[in-house]
Amino acid sequence: MARLADIDFKAFVERQAVEQQRRAPTESAHAYAYPADRALRRAFERARAVELAVASAVRVFQQVERARLLGRAVQVGPRQFPRVAALTQRCAARLGIPVPTTYVVSSPTLNAATFGTRENSFILVHSALIDHLTDAELLSVLGHECGHIHNDHVVYLTALHMLTRAAGAVTRTVSLPATLGLRAWSRRAEVTCDRAGALCSGDLDASLRALTKLALGSQRLYAELNVEEFLAQTEQLQRSVGRYLELLELHPFLPKRVRALRAFGQSELFRRRAGLGEGGRSLEDVDDEVHGYIKVLG
Repeated sequence: MARLADIDFKAFVERQAVEQQRRAPTESAHAYAYPADRALRRAFERARAVELAVASAVRVFQQVERARLLGRAVQVGPRQFPRVAALTQRCAARLGIPVPTTYVVSSPTLNAATFGTRENSFILVHSALIDHLTDAELLSVLGHECGHIHNDHVVYLTALHMLTRAAGAVTRTVSLPATLGLRAWSRRAEVTCDRAGALCSGDLDASLRALTKLALGSQRLYAELNVEEFLAQTEQLQRSVGRYLELLELHPFLPKRVRALRAFGQSELFRRRAGLGEGGRSLEDVDDEVHGYIKVLG
């Protein structure tokens, strides 16, 4: 496993100018985003009930929840966990965003999250991720979180956190329509950000490993995982009435995410940006396939 202390970050940033040439002349920096994510965010901007719920939740978060969260976390920086700091800088440079403030919080759960506002967002990394993931896999996870910032997801993620976890029962009931809409959007936003993670790492296999590790959480089992059998669970799920439980989830079920990211790895966009050469599927073709995985109804 490469040591981040051995990576010349300045040289990496200088290489980004060269890597930008791999982008097609008319291609947006956000071209990788899953279209259903973008469409739902545009709908939220036109839906007053959703926007009011989001604004209210973010105000509460700014006043209360951020202080509570930061009171139990350790801020990452050049003199505090420099390996994680270097990975975060690398992801930010790849996506062209300011380097976000990153914190490590003590938790045995393999997870990371992004909260805040468009002007002041930050990433929380659970300590278990540092123990379980290689640098390449952690780069993908941090890239996923930076993808939320790059695609203006942060206020909606913060609102979801407040409405589903920190709000009282009355607030959750009143905000239920908005919450269901935000959950549907969140599942699609995860597809966008899994792609951002793969683009940041440039290593599809590492990104796929990071996703499957989230399903296990056991270092003794990682090497024994049969990925094809894991993906076959999706077919069993689609034949079950239980598939509708996904409507209440913030993330697509993990086998779906793995399938969706595999498809993106075949795209011409990913191959070009990862420096893998010409060829590959059109992103429109990939998105059509991914929609079949991600949709719950129909």
